[in-house]
Amino acid sequence: MLNLIDLKEVIENAPVEEPERQFYFMDRVKELVAIKKQEGYAAHFMVEVMGCQMSAKDGEKLKGILERCGYTETLDDWDCDVLLFTTCTVRENANEKLYGRVGRLKHQYEKRRGMIIGITGCMMQEHDEVEGICKHYPYVKLMFGTHNIYKLAELLYKALITGKRTIEVLDDSKLIVENLPSERKYRFKGSVNISYGCNNFCTYCIVPYVRGREKSREATDILKECEQLVADGCLEITLLGQNVNSYGNDIPGSTSFPELLKAVAEIPGLKRLRFMTSNPKDLSDELIEVIRTHPNIARHIHLPMQSGSTAVLKRMNRHYTKESYLELVEKIRKTLPDVSLTTDIIVGFPGETEDDFQDTLDVVRLARFDSAYTFIYSKRHGTPAADFEQVPEDIVKERFDRLLSVVQETSRENEGSDIGKIMEVLVEEQDQNQTGHLTGRLSNNTLVHFEGPDSLIGTMQNVRLTESKGFYYFGELAG
Repeated sequence: MLNLIDLKEVIENAPVEEPERQFYFMDRVKELVAIKKQEGYAAHFMVEVMGCQMSAKDGEKLKGILERCGYTETLDDWDCDVLLFTTCTVRENANEKLYGRVGRLKHQYEKRRGMIIGITGCMMQEHDEVEGICKHYPYVKLMFGTHNIYKLAELLYKALITGKRTIEVLDDSKLIVENLPSERKYRFKGSVNISYGCNNFCTYCIVPYVRGREKSREATDILKECEQLVADGCLEITLLGQNVNSYGNDIPGSTSFPELLKAVAEIPGLKRLRFMTSNPKDLSDELIEVIRTHPNIARHIHLPMQSGSTAVLKRMNRHYTKESYLELVEKIRKTLPDVSLTTDIIVGFPGETEDDFQDTLDVVRLARFDSAYTFIYSKRHGTPAADFEQVPEDIVKERFDRLLSVVQETSRENEGSDIGKIMEVLVEEQDQNQTGHLTGRLSNNTLVHFEGPDSLIGTMQNVRLTESKGFYYFGELAG
């Protein structure tokens, strides 16, 4: 019966404008799925997220679209008819992880008739990776990039009708398509993209090349989406962007990020507001003041340092110095004494000397981060730093181990500082390790485990913190 469908005619009848065009194709896929179900097609899907918060948000959109197309989510890839990966390519091991996962799917593909394995996200913006997948993994039938995530239904329809591999990767796009179905992990938590892409071009980073130049959404559209989330039961919203602080710089006369943050924070019923990620060069006094005057803005700032050496930061094209970074940290801590500061640090950036590394250790000790995500430099072809002189691997490994020790030493200074306090926790889920216990997060993003009934999941509760376990607390309901 599918053979009787005229693909050319269906495409010609499709609306031109977005997102109307995609809703049209969702309906067409749903019709196909109904036909295939008569032949024993289960119409089960999985979306596997490999990457950052932006990839996770992409994953929510893919899930929402597939459900609108008539598919049902499964957690068993052996029972899967459509399996999509949203990928990351910031570090080489992310690519290797995907290849390992896809390689293990060959047997399932051969056993499950009509299975569609698809890959999207940042990795698909690298032409060499797409060519490699085409050559070595012929059973991957669907590939599309970061600029056309929204076109899943249209591309899936073509793949279902033709049975052939469908590839569409755009080098860039000025088009922003929102208002599509989205399936959140938690009904009481949501995330909202405020911008796409990045204009910073840090010399080690592939993101501007795979996500494109920075494109800010209109503030009115963002506010409307946030208001809808709150009306839908969201207590917490996270605003997402590669560099939220530069939001609006690409739109003449646009709302600034502090203004946007303030407007969202003042939506009635919103209990907690987060944002990520911030570039230190753009974090303003105005933003710090907005956080101070709005208690529902989370007391957590992720402030990627990358290196404590001014010389290395210059080679990274980060546009701040060791001294200006520490001044910013001091300003934040003085204005927001209850804030949790976390960071990213790269070890072994090309040309890093022992003196440069000592500067990094110095900043870690002075900044007293609550936690730090530490990474060994990963060379990404296509970035300027890939052509710089690399640091020997044994030296990098030794420095990485030293950094971890100092990070653990300094973060311990903050451990247990809130013991005895009664603090508000957003209860997220059952504790996976203790029956009858729940897990939630404080405003500063610290995890708390405590005894309580499942009926509290998705609510704000006052919890007395009784014991510190380093990066998390045990507590008890305070009533």
